[in-house]
Amino acid sequence: MERHATREVRIGKRVIGGTNPIAIQSMTNTRTEDVNATVAQIRKLTQAGCEIIRCAVPTMEAAEALAEIKKQIEIPLVADIHFDYKLAIAAMEYGADKIRINPGNIGSADRVRAVVDVAKERNIPIRVGVNSGSLEKELVEKYHGVTAEGIVESALDKVKLIEDMGYDNLVISIKSSDVMMCVRAHELIADQTDHPLHVGITEAGTLISGNIKSSIGLGLILNQGIGDTIRVSLTGDPLEEIKSAKLILKTLGLRKGGIEVVSCPTCGRTKIDLIGLANQVETMAAEFPLDIKLAVMGCVVNGPGEAKEADLGVAGGIGEGLIIKHGEVYKKVPESELLSALRYELEHWGE
Repeated sequence: MERHATREVRIGKRVIGGTNPIAIQSMTNTRTEDVNATVAQIRKLTQAGCEIIRCAVPTMEAAEALAEIKKQIEIPLVADIHFDYKLAIAAMEYGADKIRINPGNIGSADRVRAVVDVAKERNIPIRVGVNSGSLEKELVEKYHGVTAEGIVESALDKVKLIEDMGYDNLVISIKSSDVMMCVRAHELIADQTDHPLHVGITEAGTLISGNIKSSIGLGLILNQGIGDTIRVSLTGDPLEEIKSAKLILKTLGLRKGGIEVVSCPTCGRTKIDLIGLANQVETMAAEFPLDIKLAVMGCVVNGPGEAKEADLGVAGGIGEGLIIKHGEVYKKVPESELLSALRYELEHWGE
């Protein structure tokens, strides 16, 4: 697909926009003031594939903690600010690589200017965020409700406010929990700005509903070449956000690498614990930076054929399974040894 043309923005050591790969983000759910817990979570997220991390900064103590957190992590650190402009300034002073604000809830133009002046002095990018749930009353009235057009107008008004203050190192985020409204808003704004876009479906929900809504929404947006960085917002462990984001990008052909695990849905012919095995294999596969396809199939009907199409696979039998490698049956092992047999093959792949 042809990517929507945007300018580049540097966030710490990472650059988004332009022709740079779409970056994966998440947000910690620890208390930012708890440096040890926050750093531990960021490290786990980094290992899973997170490339930019955001932390809530609701207190001055949280802002101060950013300095120590940043020393102990490897990826760019974004401060999430609401309401208090002093926290935005403090976050930048304590080392945030980017700040996320909604100028509409920061307060007066003077307070926004105070934040912009510090960002400009330090060349720190500002993510201008607008959510459908916080759309201004006058725009709700103008468009007779919360609409994509209203969200876009609100965001561009805030961007212009900051640009008129002499600063354009910006990233735009427009989010809604209404998937199709969010898609429409991104289609509209992509034609009206070249600032990089942070894409996500806000308040998407729990693991199942959140993944479905995010996959549809992000898929429709990204497949049009729109978007420079993404977050899959899920109610749960942030690690799940990273797994989902990677799979969405890979499914769309926007990212390569990592093992693709395919598995059958099981049926009455399945004679092994395929569901348990498939989940264990998927977890294990995340440990290996291999660009291969791994099939976990449950029976002799489709199993051997599907597994032979993959680089590596298992086809279940009765209490046992065939290990299939490069399209050929390699060996037969008991069910209890299937996982360890696959691990061995992954550990020695390419030898």
